[in-house]
Amino acid sequence: MASLFLFIVVRWLATLSVSDFSGTEAESHEPLGQSEIIFLGTGTSEGIPRVSCLTNQSKTCPVCSKATEPGNRNRRRNTSILLRYTSSAGRFNILVDAGKFFYHSALQWFPTFGLRQIDAVLITHSHADAIGGLDDLRDWTNNVQPYIPIYVPKRDFEVMKKTHYYLVDTSVVVPGAAVSELQFNIIEEEPFVVHNLKVTPLPVWHGGGYRSLGFRFGDICYISDVSDIPEETYELLKNCKLLILDALRPDRSSSTHFGLPRALDEVRKIKPARTLFTGMMHLMDHDKVNEYLAKLMETEGLDVQLSYDGLRVPVNV
Repeated sequence: MASLFLFIVVRWLATLSVSDFSGTEAESHEPLGQSEIIFLGTGTSEGIPRVSCLTNQSKTCPVCSKATEPGNRNRRRNTSILLRYTSSAGRFNILVDAGKFFYHSALQWFPTFGLRQIDAVLITHSHADAIGGLDDLRDWTNNVQPYIPIYVPKRDFEVMKKTHYYLVDTSVVVPGAAVSELQFNIIEEEPFVVHNLKVTPLPVWHGGGYRSLGFRFGDICYISDVSDIPEETYELLKNCKLLILDALRPDRSSSTHFGLPRALDEVRKIKPARTLFTGMMHLMDHDKVNEYLAKLMETEGLDVQLSYDGLRVPVNV
């Protein structure tokens, strides 16, 4: 009986390909489809709802209260997207930022959308809501794939040497301890290639004197953390079809982020075919703001809406 069982197992193993043992098995059995962007998070650093709002007995926060409801689109984690890029070479998952809530975003959206392997991570800047989840990548490098390439500007890599020193220099790790295996690639403010995809950095200011990057993939432009756009970056935004842009609050900008009025002015200047706003705080009620934005299509021809966690957008790159 044991020999018969062994024979059956061997015959079964012989029918499997190498891809059945790779990190992409969740996707390898699906036909390769169109590329898409998946919004893993669309909120601020503290996320929505805020604990301080839910525990405030003297005042009710309407947006944070709604965000506790299952499936409510006001529930927002740290701003991040995943580009599921399909080419003749296969399908690749390119993540932009891994912030403090990355684990919670991945826990919800990776199983939902059949995601497994992370083929690259692009870093916009070195604040906690963009790099705070790098340690959580250990689950992938321990159980899914041997390492993950990280593409990061030199100034932000220098920060990582302090905040995530044990990931940059793994020689300090206690033998036997499991940490993320990350392959750091220093990028400049010049185009670079990830899995045959051209990525163009979009340099912006994220507060006075603090540089952050957006990224352009084909006709898609992503700028998540911005207080001002340098004149030279507008040249890189020409003929943008889908613009994903920072819009923190409904009334005004802060010292580090566009508010909705400034974001709309930038849309009018850049003239993308479609815009999705991201990085919204708890003053931005998803349905109410989108109702207002929908009227701009009638009055100005602007196709603008708020994004939300779990939104999927088919794209061509």
